[in-house]
Amino acid sequence: MEHWNGLSGEQILEQLGEGVLIIDRHFRIVYFNGRAEQITLHCRGEALGRTCREILKLANCQDGCPAMRARQEGQSVIDYEAQVTTRLGKKIPIHIRFSVIREPGGEFSGGIITIRDMPSRSLEGEEGSEYSFQGILSRNRRILQIFEVLPDVSRTDASVLIQGESGTGKELFATAIHNLSLRQKGPFIKLNCSALPETLLESELFGYMRGAFTDARKDKPGMFQLAHGGTLFLDEIGEITPSLQVKLLRVLQDGEFMPLGGSHPTRVDVRIISATNRRLEELVRAGRFRSDLYYRLNVVKFQLPPLRERPEDIPLLTRHLLGRFQSRTPGNPRTISPEAMAILQRYEFPGNVRELENIIEHALIMCKEASIQPHHLPSYLLGLERELEAARETRMREVETRTILQVLRKHQGNKVRAARELGIHRTTLWRKLRDLNLDMQHI
Repeated sequence: MEHWNGLSGEQILEQLGEGVLIIDRHFRIVYFNGRAEQITLHCRGEALGRTCREILKLANCQDGCPAMRARQEGQSVIDYEAQVTTRLGKKIPIHIRFSVIREPGGEFSGGIITIRDMPSRSLEGEEGSEYSFQGILSRNRRILQIFEVLPDVSRTDASVLIQGESGTGKELFATAIHNLSLRQKGPFIKLNCSALPETLLESELFGYMRGAFTDARKDKPGMFQLAHGGTLFLDEIGEITPSLQVKLLRVLQDGEFMPLGGSHPTRVDVRIISATNRRLEELVRAGRFRSDLYYRLNVVKFQLPPLRERPEDIPLLTRHLLGRFQSRTPGNPRTISPEAMAILQRYEFPGNVRELENIIEHALIMCKEASIQPHHLPSYLLGLERELEAARETRMREVETRTILQVLRKHQGNKVRAARELGIHRTTLWRKLRDLNLDMQHI
C-alpha cells in the first residue's frame, strides 16, 4: 500500500473508526483491522482465512446475502443495516458498506466490507437500559445524555473540552467524536501534554526546520501538520505553560503557526479536542490558564463522571471486559461470582475504568475455575474488604450499645422489661451487657 504523511495504507486502515474486512473472490477474509476486532470480539488470527459469514454471522448471510447479490447484479457499492453476532453470541446493530473489487476485465475478485456500530439499547431482562455507542458502554444517565448529543457535536468543527478524572475514558470519547465527524477519513493525532517538557512539547506540536537547533538535521513536521484535515487530541491540556498557551491560542484563532526556526507561518485545518483531569475554570480563576484560550477550547464541554458515581455500570463493564479478554485467549468465557461482584460494587475505584480493567485482567490470570471468586481479586481489594467489614462490625456494636442503653434507661435499669421491649430473652440481654462491657451503674 502507498504511504501518506509517513503512514502506510495499512496503518491508515488501523486508525479508522470503522471495522474493515477485505475478502477475496471466495469471500475469505484476507484483512481484518483492529476496529473489526473490537466490534466482533474476534481476534485477527482467528478471522483471517475464514469466510465473512463465519465471522459476522449476519441474519441475511444464509438467505439473500447483499454481497453475493452485488456480485451477481454487477453493483459496485451496497449499503445496508444489520446485526452482527459477536464471538460471545451478542447481537450488535451495525451499518455495513460492501464495495466490490473487480479485475480490469470486470471479473469479481473480492470486496471491502466496512462496519460501524450504531447506538443500541438492550434491556436483556435486566433492570435499566444498556447503551452501547462507538465501543463505549453505559447505563448511567449522565453518560447517556452525552451519547444523545455526541453525533450532533461530532458533525461540527467546534472545539471540544472533555473533563474527568484519570481513567474515566476521555480518549475513548475523543476517538468517538473523530470517528463520527466529517473528518473521520483524516488523521487522528494524539498527544499527552504532560509527558514532555515545554521545549520538547513545542517542537512536537509545531515541528521545526533544519538548523533550528544543534541536532535539527532535517525538517520535522509537528503534530498540527500531521493532523491537517483531521483531528488533534491534546490530553492533559491543563499542564501546558503560559508561553505555550499563547502559541496554541494563535493556532486556534488564526489557523496558522510558526515552526521552530521557520521564517514563514504554516496554515493548517485542524479540529481540536482537548482533555484534562483538572478543572480548567479553577486554573483560569487562579491566573494559571489563559481565559481567552479556555473559551476557545471550551466551545462544547463534556464532564465525565467517575466510576464511583456510576455503580450501575460496574456489572456491565465487568462482563464486557471479561468478554474482551477472553476473545484474546481461547477458552470458554468465565463469569464472576456474586460475592466477587459485590466486592467490586463496594469499591470506590480511584483509578476508574482503567483500574477496573486491570483488576479483571488480574483476576482472569489468577482464576483457573469457571467463575471468578473473591480470592482471585487483587489482595488490596480483599484487605480493603476486611477493613470495611471490621468498620461495619464496629458500627453495629455502636448502634447495638446505644439501643440497649436507651431502652434500659427508659425502664430505669429493669432488665426484664428492657429485654421484653428489645424482643430478646433476659439471659441474652445479660450476655450482651457483658460482651459489650456495659456498666449498669452508669445507666
